[in-house]
Amino acid sequence: MLVIDTTYPAKNFNQRNGETVRQVIVHYTAAPFASALRTLTQDGVSAHYLLADPHDCSYRAAGYDELRVFSLVDEQHRAWHAGVSQWAGRDNLNGRSIGIEIVNLARDDAGVFTFPAYDPEQIELLIALIRDIQGRYPDIGPTDILGHSDVAYWRKSDPGPRLPWRQLFEAGVGAWFDGVTQEVYQRRFSMGLPPEVEIERAFQRYGYAAAKNRQAFQQRVRAFQMHFRPNHYDGRLDAETCGILYALNDKYTGVAG
Repeated sequence: MLVIDTTYPAKNFNQRNGETVRQVIVHYTAAPFASALRTLTQDGVSAHYLLADPHDCSYRAAGYDELRVFSLVDEQHRAWHAGVSQWAGRDNLNGRSIGIEIVNLARDDAGVFTFPAYDPEQIELLIALIRDIQGRYPDIGPTDILGHSDVAYWRKSDPGPRLPWRQLFEAGVGAWFDGVTQEVYQRRFSMGLPPEVEIERAFQRYGYAAAKNRQAFQQRVRAFQMHFRPNHYDGRLDAETCGILYALNDKYTGVAG
């Protein structure tokens, strides 16, 4: 059962100005429950929902012994979670998205990342929450369930490669590629990748923002890999990654590549 707790309203939000909710953006907190809650309710940022970690000492110290969804900003309002972001040719995604923060102690030590696993209970709760959101907003399609790194790949890594996107897809949440189609493309691309200009169009067709330089191209590939090939996310475009991208476009945009 989805339990929504409204005990901790955030003070930082504003109006959507008539924009329709089109995306759900998932984040990690990189901090335990108590400090994440303080940041998201008091310190200049916010999100619509916060999901705790059942093993977090600060969560237990707050008096909770079961997981629940904390509603910090009403869905009708614009929470401040995505920042500078873009998807499917639109920027300023705060105005058209719902932000979900998951307590997870990911770390960035001068560019060396540590991505702890999510607790299975968190994933079950996340699936239930997003399915509930989808029921209210029919404009949210499979390719609109995103990570922060998908919409801001040049500066963000959350929710990281440990979020089980395929498990979410199998529960009816988000997008995933057809394996047979991907293998066909991978075999083709093992003989040579498409021209980079075509790959650029393929990334933008799926929804990713244009890459302005070589570093941005690699950052976008890395973000894509964290979402769709989490076992290896070095930012290098290879036949497997390219095959996944083309298979996704086949499935969700109706255009090869």
